[in-house]
Amino acid sequence: MKELIIAFGLFLFFEGILYAIFPAKMKSMLKKLELISNNQLRVGGLIFAIMGFVVIYFAKS
Repeated sequence: MKELIIAFGLFLFFEGILYAIFPAKMKSMLKKLELISNNQLRVGGLIFAIMGFVVIYFAKS
């Protein structure tokens, strides 16, 4: 459970840093997100979730 909290904290840290350093680029990127279809977002999210799982799996073993 402690590792999950640390991972969530790291996620928030990196997201916050991106918005603090590149606010205009982040706004532009979020606007472009509307142009991507739901299916493409779903597939992309699934790919990133699988990649994250693989990284965690290998890091823990």
